[in-house]
Amino acid sequence: MRSGLRQRGEPGHDNQTEIISTSGSIPSEWPKPRAMSSTRPHLPKTSKPDTQKPATTAGPKIPEPPAQAQAQGRGVEQWVVNADYAGQRIDNFLLSRLQGVPKTRIYKMLRTGEVRVNGGRVSSDYRIEADDRLRIPPVRVMPAGEPDARHQAWGQASPAMAKSMSEKIQVLFEDELVLAINKPFGFAVHGGSGVRLGVIEALRQSRFGVNTIAAREGTNRIESGFLELVHRLDRETSGVMLIAKRRSALTEFHRQLRDGEMRKRYLALVWGGWPIGLDRIEAPLHKWVNAKGERWVRVQDGGQMAITKIQVLQRITHPVMGEVSFLRCEPLTGRTHQLRVHLAHAGCPIIGDPKYGRYAHDAMFGQQHSDPDCRWVTRMFLHAWQLRCRHPKGLERLDFRADLDSIFLQGLHQLRMDAPE
Repeated sequence: MRSGLRQRGEPGHDNQTEIISTSGSIPSEWPKPRAMSSTRPHLPKTSKPDTQKPATTAGPKIPEPPAQAQAQGRGVEQWVVNADYAGQRIDNFLLSRLQGVPKTRIYKMLRTGEVRVNGGRVSSDYRIEADDRLRIPPVRVMPAGEPDARHQAWGQASPAMAKSMSEKIQVLFEDELVLAINKPFGFAVHGGSGVRLGVIEALRQSRFGVNTIAAREGTNRIESGFLELVHRLDRETSGVMLIAKRRSALTEFHRQLRDGEMRKRYLALVWGGWPIGLDRIEAPLHKWVNAKGERWVRVQDGGQMAITKIQVLQRITHPVMGEVSFLRCEPLTGRTHQLRVHLAHAGCPIIGDPKYGRYAHDAMFGQQHSDPDCRWVTRMFLHAWQLRCRHPKGLERLDFRADLDSIFLQGLHQLRMDAPE
């Protein structure tokens, strides 16, 4: 089996909004077409809506969390799709909008026809279109919880939690199409298993509110703006992250990712002396799930090929901590946990990596060390430092850079290393 490590010289070397709910009468029963379809159901013609201005209703109140978390129900809702979301698969659309609802429940709703589009059934790969009307059945979600030390919680997030989290996110660049941020370590990019407030949810709530009612002719609409992740960072990783503010921008950024036109550079502190001459790693990565349901990645034949370029910035031998290397890494592919697994596979795991690291060594220089000056391993030392792409509209080059946080700089200081210019 090839190790996948290649030495130098070796060959090959505006403000459009998305309507997410409406109030008003909901039909007690919907027509039941015989077959499921991935094409747009026919929307029957309706009479002209009553021009009388509807009575406004107060915005929904955020319930107080119970002493013991119990699922709370939501009634039948009717959504209308905004043009910014046209072209997105309905399963992905629902997964991003029904936070707190299990993934299996969402797919069951689609499979059994509980979710209707324009009165008809659709399959999970149906791509929604502007002005599609979605019927969402009653669902049960987890209630809001108390924020944890990193301002994330199980259950639906409160506005105060979203505000607290968004205030810690530095904006590097923003215009009508693009938002570039410096994500702090410890923040999940989106809600998921055990986390119901991620970066994207916090930004949506802090910018657009939980539920913003906009009365229009014949309807009361609850709307939210468009913000979608272009790519992801692990919860333990800090640094540059792109967010699209329009569907067109998201599509263009994804094209750049597929075609290799978006470049990313990371900074990593690793245990061990990086092998001299090793500037490129090519090793296939295989994803697997352990008995606890945790997702892991390992180097294995038959996996997806992954390629990483490495440049050594500094290499030292510390009298107490041993050999440590400071690396600049550029992933040429975008596999899950690629840098973390490739560096560990080369014998130099990232300092503070809770999955693939040297746990005993990390703990030795963590919070339990007898010398306060040696308690510096309090995060994973991987940082998304630079990102280069092209603007989705004018295609001019954009270069983003996120500065290192105080904990990363403290680690460099303890090792007597210099921060990159």
